[in-house]
Amino acid sequence: MLEDIREKSQGLTAKIILGLIILTFAVAGVGSYTNSVDTSVATVNGEAISQQAFNKAYQAQRGRMAQQFGEMFDTLSNDANYMANFRQGVLDNLINEKLIDQNSEALAIRVSDLRLKETIRKMPEFQVDGAFDNNRYLAIINQAGFFQSSDFRDYLRVEMTRRQLSQALISTEFSLPYQEKLQLALQNQTRDIRFATVSAQQFKATIELTEEEVNSYYLANQARFQNKEQVKVDYISLNVADLAKDIKVTDADIANYYQENSASYIEAAQRRISHILIEFSDGDTDDETAKTQAQAVLSRLEQGEDFAVLAKEVSNDTFSGENGGDLEWLEPGVMEESFDEAALALTKVGDISPLVKTSFGYHVLKLTDYKEEVVQDLADIQADLRIKLSNDQAQEKFFALQQEMARISFEFPDSLEDAAAEVNATIQTSPWLLRAGNSAPFDQAKVIEAAFSDIVLQDNMNSDLIEVNDDVAIVLRLNTLQEASVKPLSEVEVQIKDILVNQKATEKAQQTVDSLLADYNAGTDISAQLTALNTSFVSKVNVARYSPEIDQSISRAAFVLPHPVSGVISASTVALSNGDLALVEVTAVGVNETAANPNLAQQQTSQLAQSAYQSFVNSLKVGAKITRKQVAEPVAVY
Repeated sequence: MLEDIREKSQGLTAKIILGLIILTFAVAGVGSYTNSVDTSVATVNGEAISQQAFNKAYQAQRGRMAQQFGEMFDTLSNDANYMANFRQGVLDNLINEKLIDQNSEALAIRVSDLRLKETIRKMPEFQVDGAFDNNRYLAIINQAGFFQSSDFRDYLRVEMTRRQLSQALISTEFSLPYQEKLQLALQNQTRDIRFATVSAQQFKATIELTEEEVNSYYLANQARFQNKEQVKVDYISLNVADLAKDIKVTDADIANYYQENSASYIEAAQRRISHILIEFSDGDTDDETAKTQAQAVLSRLEQGEDFAVLAKEVSNDTFSGENGGDLEWLEPGVMEESFDEAALALTKVGDISPLVKTSFGYHVLKLTDYKEEVVQDLADIQADLRIKLSNDQAQEKFFALQQEMARISFEFPDSLEDAAAEVNATIQTSPWLLRAGNSAPFDQAKVIEAAFSDIVLQDNMNSDLIEVNDDVAIVLRLNTLQEASVKPLSEVEVQIKDILVNQKATEKAQQTVDSLLADYNAGTDISAQLTALNTSFVSKVNVARYSPEIDQSISRAAFVLPHPVSGVISASTVALSNGDLALVEVTAVGVNETAANPNLAQQQTSQLAQSAYQSFVNSLKVGAKITRKQVAEPVAVY
């Protein structure tokens, strides 16, 4: 249908209609595009996990993996089996979270509004010079994708509730002395070992490959020898920063703006408040007992008792109570209206309020510090205002040009030239682009999705306008497509031969050490055989479990072997990471009596706690009704 519209949209009447449609979209927004039916990917006890929730979790986890492992993850992401398991792992985590949320609800675990607010205010990410900064708070949560502060509060409340439940489980775990003693004995165990390393390299010269072997490997492993699908695109872009360069802001413009917005450059007086809270019993706002207790607190303060000491003693807000009731610098609107009014009524440091009633209970407030109103001088902020006004005008121009670029590129889908001329943009060509691992702006999922979309690759039309971020927008179209293909055998033949030679050399080395082990177990002196293989036994005494002195593969093999007993050799073979093989023997077992681990009890308790938590989640799964669907690779929505 879209193709038909585009193909038939060149006439004057059609253009007028399309213009009205686009104007409607500009006024009403494009939300209707994303309000499609949200198919669930799983249900847990009747509650759905939406495709949208899965997509969000998937993209977040994929982003973390890409950041942590870089190109290695790019390689893994091309493995269909790996990505199928990856998607199932994301879904498993969502199911576990849903089970925890349901159990928290059943146990009536709650996080109060007051505790939530205090947690937010004390998060260092939202602080400037050690104090909560509301502008920083809003900027950071917006950057994280929470466009309403209520969305972030809801998210944090859920996370804090989950943490509260997990802490309740974890805090009940402990380790017993005999467990610590046993664990310490295992950790401190040492072994005297002998090992001989047989290099696989020495067998390479004896290996001959046939053409049939090379061809067979090539045909069976073509996924390893792929040229990835890649594209070059032509594109035009709008950038607020570029538009701002051409905008001139005069001193008069700045002065007028300063006068019209003078209130924005007045830093209101600030109050640092401490409080003592006496909570209502069971949420009863007519609780006379709470009022009587609060009145008694106020009387004790009037008689000269120390506010901070009393807050620590009696306040039901234990978080602030530990700090003498300190709520730090408060801004109007953070607390309830009655609380704000009482705080604003305190004008002198040391003043104490009468009782203040909120939905939490009765408060007694104290003004502990005060900052006078500060008016910013125009001269101090003139440079910043010049940048702001320039950016504001650039943003307005950006928005207008963005609408035009979207309209023209849609009306003339077979070329970027008309849209480029309309917005005075230059048509640029990208480098070769893969589906992952590109540089900006092609590192954005929505940009690369557009570059590889059917409308661009198959229909050879312009993409929709893509908002890369708040300041950059682009439209692109196909320049060149290089489809995925298998590299010719001639290009990878040397690589395949290296692989096969290494494999066969390792196999010969394995056969050799297996034969050596059999002779050694039979009591044969194998020293001459080792010499012929350019190796010999190396002895190490008191080797610790995680000794850095020897190859970890050898160390692990040694600690898996049984204790040696009279007349029985304790030996085995082990493959090393470089393809070599080793014959390993344990000759004695000891204990490092001097080694100690002061953190052992804590480590063991942590391990037990993790095990208990996993067992708890597993028990919830056993009693739950869970249905799953096969989850496919999510498609980015933009």
